[in-house]
Amino acid sequence: MRKQFRDTIVDINDDKVVLILGDVSVYLFNEFESNNPDKVFNLAIGENSLVSVSAGLSSQGLIPFVHTINPFLSDRSYEQIKLDMLYNQFGGNIVTCGATFDYAFDGASHHCHNDIANLRLLPDIEVLQPGSDKEVDVLVRSQYNNGKTTYYRLSDFPHNIDIDVEFGKGVEIFDKGSSTTVMTSGPILQNVYEAVKDLDVNLVYFHTIKPIDTDLIEKYRWTDILVFQEANGLYEAICDLPYLEVKKFGISDNFYTEYGSVHDARKYYGLDVDNINKKTRSEL
Repeated sequence: MRKQFRDTIVDINDDKVVLILGDVSVYLFNEFESNNPDKVFNLAIGENSLVSVSAGLSSQGLIPFVHTINPFLSDRSYEQIKLDMLYNQFGGNIVTCGATFDYAFDGASHHCHNDIANLRLLPDIEVLQPGSDKEVDVLVRSQYNNGKTTYYRLSDFPHNIDIDVEFGKGVEIFDKGSSTTVMTSGPILQNVYEAVKDLDVNLVYFHTIKPIDTDLIEKYRWTDILVFQEANGLYEAICDLPYLEVKKFGISDNFYTEYGSVHDARKYYGLDVDNINKKTRSEL
């Protein structure tokens, strides 16, 4: 998704866009920097400063894109996002890579369970969890210059399901008229789709976590809702609607203390295809 992020920024060709990098994707933007030497700033591992500098640039009418590894921004710089960007109502874009367990081989310092759950609690922020390159392209173009602080959660492991997306609108992957509805978000759609496509369930997908598509959730209010998530946040957003019958599967209240691949971590939390299938069937 990072390459798509780069390609979209280049294609937008907006003179007001500036990139604030945290020693990540620097080489990816080499050509862009060569053509726009005054629009790319690598501030290395000073993550709090990345956000604060971006707020200052936004105050002068520029459109910042802050970009580095997920927990180093969403955890470490939470206060700067809250105060420097949102409290001051400065528009800008926070783009992270390394979603959840993309860097499972680097240990818990690089894991990120709670970015979506935490950031969605901040006033007036937009929280996006695109699951594919196509979604990145559509959502960046749609939201990058809307005067709001927008969070984009990129992953190196996108799904390959071709769906049309629109900001703030969930997607009905299939509606079988079932009394059970599976809801999910982001790249894990790949595993969820493969696990439930032959089962008697409806499948609903979200790329926008805030604002969540309440109308779509309401459509399935009278069904039993099963939420599969690889990061906290979607379940909590769905449960903002009262009196739903919702069960959560995926990330649990413990650290992943192993070293391995994203697939190893997903299996540990029961988010591989076989476990999603078994858990769904147990609810039917």
